Amino acid sequence: MLALLLSLTLSFNNIVGLDSVTYMSPDSVSQLSEKDLPVTIDNIFFIGNKVTKEDIMLREMNIAIGDVYNKKDLENILVLDKSKLINTRLFNSVEISILHLNETLVDIVVNVSERWYTFPVPIFDLVDRNFNDWWQNQDKDLSRTNLGIKLYRNNFRGRNESLRFLLQLGYTKQFGITYKIPYLDANKQHGITLNFDYAENKNIAVRTVNHKPVFFDSEETLRIRRNYSIGYSYRRSFYSFHNFNIEYNYNTINDTIVGLNPEYYEPTKITQRYFQLTYAFTYDRRDVASYPLKGHRLDVLVEKQGIGAYDDIDRAEINVSYSKFLDIGKGFFVANYLSGFSSLPSKQPYSNLGALGYRKDFIRGYELYLVESKNFILNRTTLKKRLISTVGNMRFMPIDQFKKIPLDIYFKVYFDSGYGENFENYELNTTLSDRYLFGTGAGIDFVTYYDSVIRLEYTINRENEAGFFLHFKKEF
Repeated sequence: MLALLLSLTLSFNNIVGLDSVTYMSPDSVSQLSEKDLPVTIDNIFFIGNKVTKEDIMLREMNIAIGDVYNKKDLENILVLDKSKLINTRLFNSVEISILHLNETLVDIVVNVSERWYTFPVPIFDLVDRNFNDWWQNQDKDLSRTNLGIKLYRNNFRGRNESLRFLLQLGYTKQFGITYKIPYLDANKQHGITLNFDYAENKNIAVRTVNHKPVFFDSEETLRIRRNYSIGYSYRRSFYSFHNFNIEYNYNTINDTIVGLNPEYYEPTKITQRYFQLTYAFTYDRRDVASYPLKGHRLDVLVEKQGIGAYDDIDRAEINVSYSKFLDIGKGFFVANYLSGFSSLPSKQPYSNLGALGYRKDFIRGYELYLVESKNFILNRTTLKKRLISTVGNMRFMPIDQFKKIPLDIYFKVYFDSGYGENFENYELNTTLSDRYLFGTGAGIDFVTYYDSVIRLEYTINRENEAGFFLHFKKEF
């Protein structure tokens, strides 16, 4: 783990240097040859932003009125600015052009197509970790679904603020509200997020046996979770994001769960109350965040559960991940993801165990398993070839934001590997722990608008288990 942190630190030191751009002061103009004659930005015009405020767009751009640049440098900077505007996820498309007023004076024109920002989304979600877990481990049980509605209001007030309401019934009854304000100050560096979530279940996993969760059903409510949180964000540069979060968690379980697993929380307890502090750092230089093909990203997460008056749990973890994306030419691309995780102490409540198998930290071919680990290392590598890249036009669609449908299709091959260190005396799950695991295969990715990704994959793992797997998110 220490070697991984040192490696990523060295990589990050190299990365940070890429933030600099070539800027020329007027005093240096006289020293240039005619070939390198700089241009001055006379004005910046925005077209198509019916909702988004101009200062929100300027926050993502490296240029300003009055700046003086070498012509070639200006073109390169605008390519990066286009990428940054796309990665706000406020726009379907962005085009930036240079209008030459004369040899030394230019205007910049930014033409955007805004997304649809209000989404009342019906909820029909599977409660399991992924589609494959539901299809095979849970025998396609339709009762393991959530029904309800999510109401998203993105780009609220035209300032990239977001408001989310959640009302959900079914397997998990849940209510939630989140309000995110990314910019509180004039310099647009400080933000705040407020969140409340309430959830209750009549069916939960009470333990893991042979790396598969064992669920228990009841007519009574088995677990209630309440989460209150406030987050502070700091973004000084274009690519670096700092997030600090403090949460209060108040969880309760039915006496029946204690009988089935006395260590679900602390031994024999039916309540779990604790404060949690989280610091997350992200350095993101990917070209398109929804499906990157070039660039890199570094994530560092440090979390402490149990501080102050409420400390029913005492747990700390660190997770460091780095992803790299390369365009190697002729429609071929390579992507690599490296992740390391470590937690303390070695004995933890069942409900708070970390594992290979959650979110994007899993080995392809092991989607059906949880490898609960106090420490793990993971590497995922993909080689892909773009087969199709096109944009369809649905002229009959009455809403402009949905008329154009981009579609990209990629064929890929991949190899994932990892190692998870087991918890002490965790004897129900030893088959996949403390051993090198790998999975390899081939698949097809479908990428379309509003960050939609469908992945069809055929994988074989170290246990010689093979099968088709379906995913609805990008790899990493």
